[in-house]
Amino acid sequence: MKLKLIYTGKTGKSFLIDGEKEYLSRLKHYVKLEVIELPDIKNAHKLSEEEIKSKEADQLLKKIDSQDQIILLDDKGKQFTSMDFADFFQQKMNSGTRSLCFIIGGPYGFDEKIYNLPHTKLSLSKMTFSHQMIRMIFLEQVYRSFTILKGEPYHHE
Repeated sequence: MKLKLIYTGKTGKSFLIDGEKEYLSRLKHYVKLEVIELPDIKNAHKLSEEEIKSKEADQLLKKIDSQDQIILLDDKGKQFTSMDFADFFQQKMNSGTRSLCFIIGGPYGFDEKIYNLPHTKLSLSKMTFSHQMIRMIFLEQVYRSFTILKGEPYHHE
């Protein structure tokens, strides 16, 4: 199974960049993961929230493949414990899923063009995090899930 993570905009804080790099490095031992960083929308300060979401959606749609199962990281999505998230990955692998495409929206969320695609919604917390912080948190949880599946001592329960 292949994982894909798509998000808009660069991470601006070095501590988040370092965290992302750390978990991406660790994940190489478990799963193939493609990370796609879409450029920030140009002249966004002159656009409405809806226009920004629409332009972000247009960029996203170009990066989604027909075999991707889309999972939106969305505050209204299903929440898992770390053990449940590991089970989610195991079920996807057992069912022969070829590609899971996780998408992190920009600061205003997703456009209807994205919500209208067949998708699952996943929430990492009821709390709100910046779209930049979610990247590192998500990567850590994916790493945690694969260590759980391998029976490694990273996760304590």
